[in-house]
Amino acid sequence: MYEKIPTAGLSREDWLRLRKTGIGGSDAGAICGLNPYAGPMNVYLDKTSDMLSDEDNESMRQGRDLEDYVARRFMEETGLKVHRSNMMYRSKENPFMLADIDRIIVGQDAGLECKTASAYSSDKWKDGEIPPHYLIQCYHYMAVTGKKEWYIAVVILGQDFKYAKITWDEAIIQNLTAIESDFWNNHIVPGNMPDPDGSKACDEVLEQYFKVSRKGLTVPLIGFDEKLKRRAELKELIDKLEREQNQIDQEIKLYMKENEIAVSDHYRVTWANVESSRVDTKRLKAERPEIYQDYLNAGVSRRFTVKAA
Repeated sequence: MYEKIPTAGLSREDWLRLRKTGIGGSDAGAICGLNPYAGPMNVYLDKTSDMLSDEDNESMRQGRDLEDYVARRFMEETGLKVHRSNMMYRSKENPFMLADIDRIIVGQDAGLECKTASAYSSDKWKDGEIPPHYLIQCYHYMAVTGKKEWYIAVVILGQDFKYAKITWDEAIIQNLTAIESDFWNNHIVPGNMPDPDGSKACDEVLEQYFKVSRKGLTVPLIGFDEKLKRRAELKELIDKLEREQNQIDQEIKLYMKENEIAVSDHYRVTWANVESSRVDTKRLKAERPEIYQDYLNAGVSRRFTVKAA
């Protein structure tokens, strides 16, 4: 069973604060390591900080604006009826699990998730495939609401419309619930940051948490010698592989000479002119220092370096 929390009258700020009180559908894929854009550390930062993360961009806005269109296309394609829920759902059995769902299917024990995708990501939806973090999002919604089926519909902008039905899978839902429970109770509640996963998203979170170093403060480096030795081995291997890649590139460039395009049955290579304009900051600083200072943005960042003792 679940608790219904009305959202129709909530301000954007109150809605964001409500999301912090549990794990939502878009968080599930990140916690499971399936989201290519976010990871467990991102969810940890969102749930434990006072900051209200209201990141927005054109792609996200289009997704929201086109949600109605996706729902209408779904109804046209399937003959089913849908309606908004205007509710946030919280699992009574697992109160850390929240669901802010797009639509409810009328007359069925099912919901609908609406998505938009660019033409560049159309391959992720080919042959009936569903991106893994979206699939887990739907299972999460089923786990919270108890509904036995969930539909997902996507408009691939300028190209296609697709939909799929996902049915209850007891093993997946039990496993997902266990993962989310572990994350909430062993990381969010005690304030214990999850382990790094090597992703760029993880880098960004660490930089947000530990923005400024305390100059000269030193800590003993204990338990990392073997990892740093492995790091050195990996760097040597990466350098070797990059050099091999560059050599291949150079051989192709020598073969192409002045030609812009080279094609084979399997590959298309371009070596084209790219025009760019850059401000000569060195000259600007020397000749017009007052203008340089007016437009200078000062900032602090941390540089990570490793040297052998």
